[in-house]
Amino acid sequence: MDDLRVKLHWLMGLRVVAVTLLLGLSIAFQLGRGELVFTFYAMIVFTYGITIAYAVTVRYLTSLLSLTRFAYLQIGVDLLLETFLVARTGGVESPFSVLYVITVTLSSLILRRRGGLVTAGFSVILFGLITNIQLYGVFESAGWIQPSRLSVGESFQAFGVHGLALVMVGLLSGALAEQLRRADQSLVEKERGLSRLQAFHENIVQSISSGVFTTDAVGRITSFNLAAQEVTGYSLETVQDRPWSEVFNWKQGDLFGTDPSTLTEPHRFEGEGQRADGSRLVLGMTLSPLTEGGVRTGLVGVFKDVTQIRDMEEEMRRQEWLATLGEMSAGMAHEIRNPLAALAGAMQMLRRDLQLDESNAPLMDIAIRETTRLDAIITEFLMYARPPALNLKECDLNALLAETLDLIRHEARSHENLTIKTNPAPGPMVAQVDPDQMKQVFWNLATNAFEAMPNGGSLTISTGRRRVGSGGRGGDVIEIAFQDTGEGIKKQDLDKIFLPFFTTKREGSGLGLAAVHRIVDLHSGWIRVESEEGQGSRFVVCVPLTADLGARLWHEGREPWKRY
Repeated sequence: MDDLRVKLHWLMGLRVVAVTLLLGLSIAFQLGRGELVFTFYAMIVFTYGITIAYAVTVRYLTSLLSLTRFAYLQIGVDLLLETFLVARTGGVESPFSVLYVITVTLSSLILRRRGGLVTAGFSVILFGLITNIQLYGVFESAGWIQPSRLSVGESFQAFGVHGLALVMVGLLSGALAEQLRRADQSLVEKERGLSRLQAFHENIVQSISSGVFTTDAVGRITSFNLAAQEVTGYSLETVQDRPWSEVFNWKQGDLFGTDPSTLTEPHRFEGEGQRADGSRLVLGMTLSPLTEGGVRTGLVGVFKDVTQIRDMEEEMRRQEWLATLGEMSAGMAHEIRNPLAALAGAMQMLRRDLQLDESNAPLMDIAIRETTRLDAIITEFLMYARPPALNLKECDLNALLAETLDLIRHEARSHENLTIKTNPAPGPMVAQVDPDQMKQVFWNLATNAFEAMPNGGSLTISTGRRRVGSGGRGGDVIEIAFQDTGEGIKKQDLDKIFLPFFTTKREGSGLGLAAVHRIVDLHSGWIRVESEEGQGSRFVVCVPLTADLGARLWHEGREPWKRY
């Protein structure tokens, strides 16, 4: 219906243009007698008037049938106007008889084959009527139609040629219009089929869980599905027309050794890059050439996020190594502790009973002090290697942190230019924890931050709650963050800071962070570390509200234990 409405508007516009040009030029060249000029003026005015009426009327027609009837009405009025014009300008000899051909053609295009044939038939009838009137001089006395200068035979010959031309135009234009209609229908159906196919393929690409992207011939990204956006943190608008290796923060030479644009078969590899937020991202990717009609047009990449799997593998290897080391070290520590205790006791007795001179007394004091320190280190290590069983209780972590803060602030007074800021979350933060061991975690992280700021600085301690996982398998965790403005951690040391006896400080056993990690691990929690050398560090302890949630998240790999 909308298509027919558009065609009617075109018909009205063409009618105005044709009448203006044909009759306007006739007036300009003064064709015919003076009364014909008046007739031309009248027809122009009449055409403008009915066109305005047509334009107003067509706006209120809402059905296809009414529009079709209105189209027939316009064609019929046009035929009558053309017949009047032909009759006034010489009848069978009129130069305006060609207007019948134009009307038949337009009728075929608007009303298809049937409309064109009907219009051609009426045109022949009307033109024949004018021819007969001229031959028999019906209106000769009134001077309305001038007699023809042609003989009877010539008049019928002219009528026959015009009539045959009108019928042929009606047949040919009708056939052309019908073919055009079928072609339009076929094109519309193919476009719909193509649109459905494109939508189907797009839905498949957008629905699959693997990330998918495509590039053009020079490696610029042209498509980026939803899974790819979720994994990388980039939107399609952000990565559009950017080199794909730049988006994943990869160096092509490190992964391929050759230019990826020369790939001729699928290439599988694993690469480490960064997400949009700068966090670590490990992807297993298959990169293949994208071809069209045998011509290479770009690349297509399909990838999976394996960051959590690799984190879990690293953590499992580390846990196994620590377990083995702990068992072995615990046995050695017990063996060392017994003779060490005997040695310390013997030296204390000697210190009390012997009369030492001024040079030997300080040496004895050093020996006694160092054996005491060594015994403390062994005790601390045994607590790490074989920690006591958890005494889980429902505790408000905000309250536990507040109790520990008194000791932390007292310790901060022994350092210069240290300030402590707190930003606890509103309301209670209740979780099942061992209160004594969790206080030990807070204390160790705070003292570690103080040692990282020998020249002073600021420690900010904050708490919060967030949701991890998704759907029914997700849950809430409580986060306690310790952020300092200290020296930061070197990149090469980040994966070692939780190892026992690893320390970068002049003093210390290297068991503080190891104990923190062990205690948090026993609570089915995890620690995130974010640090840059010279920019400070941020340690975030994540404690699940229930032990079941922590175990499930660890098993499913939904949250890495550490993020470097």
